[in-house]
Amino acid sequence: MTSPSKAGTALVELREDLSGDVFAPGDPGYDEARTVYNSMIDRRPAVIAQCECDADVVTSVRFARELDLKIAVRGGGHSVSGQALNEGGLVIDLRRMHEVTVHPAAHAARVQGGALMTHLDRATEPHGLATTGGRVSTTGVGGFVLGGGSGWLDRRFGLAVDNLLGVELVTADGAVVRASAEENPELFWALHGGGGNFGVATSLTLRLHELPEYAIALLLYQPEYAAEVAHTYREIITNGPTEASGGVLYMTAPPEPFIPEHLVGKVLCGAMVAYAGGEEAMRKTAQPLIALPHEVEIVTAMPYAEVQCMMDDPPGLRNYWSAEYLTGLPDELVDVFCSLGESLPTPTGTQHVLFPLGGAIADGPAEYPVPYRDAAWAVHPFGIWEDPADDERCVRWVKEVCARVQPWSTGAVYLNFTGDEGRDRVIAGLGAENMRRLSEVKRAYDPDNVFRYNHNIAPA
Repeated sequence: MTSPSKAGTALVELREDLSGDVFAPGDPGYDEARTVYNSMIDRRPAVIAQCECDADVVTSVRFARELDLKIAVRGGGHSVSGQALNEGGLVIDLRRMHEVTVHPAAHAARVQGGALMTHLDRATEPHGLATTGGRVSTTGVGGFVLGGGSGWLDRRFGLAVDNLLGVELVTADGAVVRASAEENPELFWALHGGGGNFGVATSLTLRLHELPEYAIALLLYQPEYAAEVAHTYREIITNGPTEASGGVLYMTAPPEPFIPEHLVGKVLCGAMVAYAGGEEAMRKTAQPLIALPHEVEIVTAMPYAEVQCMMDDPPGLRNYWSAEYLTGLPDELVDVFCSLGESLPTPTGTQHVLFPLGGAIADGPAEYPVPYRDAAWAVHPFGIWEDPADDERCVRWVKEVCARVQPWSTGAVYLNFTGDEGRDRVIAGLGAENMRRLSEVKRAYDPDNVFRYNHNIAPA
């Protein structure tokens, strides 16, 4: 155990050496620095190092190793299980490292490890370029990409990890390592889904795609039309172009300007066609949904970066999510989905979502550790609420959703949609055959399992 005097001296030196700020318990700003997206997470790290450059990350890792402190890494802080924080250890906070450098001619962008989705989307938009991002603008790019990366553009451009060209990271011994198809290729393979297990990603290089136009159709219906909406949406996805994505969901109508006052607080069914193309083509694709009786209609061209902000939730709410990846969407499963939507916990912000897969997701590189690639659909029960008194019923409902759709589950899962659900679930998210190989990479770069605040891969 490190002596108090040694720890105190090391902390003073860290404050002097770091370009960014250092927070310890009792410091002004400490509580704000340790706040994450999910308010159910309340942990008190011994030190929070807000890094401003790669050298700060190296210094922070070496500081933690010298004092034998646990390390957590914070990008966006969106992990539902609070993986961006630990108790009594060091948090490497990357949020000040959010620069995005776009190389239009190369159709690529270099993104610092603390960048949020909005930093990436706003930087690429002026060039008519984009890449697969998360579905909210405040998601951290690093954790999102290295965990696989599913979003509105995945059916057209593949998973985010399919667009990963290179990573720079700081390993457990404080070394700076680069990984690409040519340099440290085994590490590069492992970073395609293995998350933050192998080091602190200080930058990622991503492939960009031309996206000069974007459009959406967002429609809200009374729940009695939900089954017909799901059937219609299924046909659109099955027979339509890969430009079409989106989802079907149940939600409690929020007090937003586009929601009629008499619907606020009521459970509605929604359908969204997010379209990687122009408004005219989107309208043609979405027409069968538009033709169904609906209460709210937003059908318009809209910049992709703006669409990314539409579902932003404020921090400070309580969260519990999970997901199941499905072999298909037969009528029986539609009925189960709708019955679960009718039991949605209210009044909360909880959502019951059905996402389409296929397209470029299914056609992507089969060798990466993302075993959910061949699923056709995903159910994502997204529990979000404010009152701690609702914890039990909201968590129970999320678990019930997963249990009820098990007969159609592929067994694989996208880990960014889940919290701490045990080792078997991590294996399901990476693939049993991949785990041995991932464990060998873990042993090579982090033999002491320093980076274990993640969907952890134990060193071989």
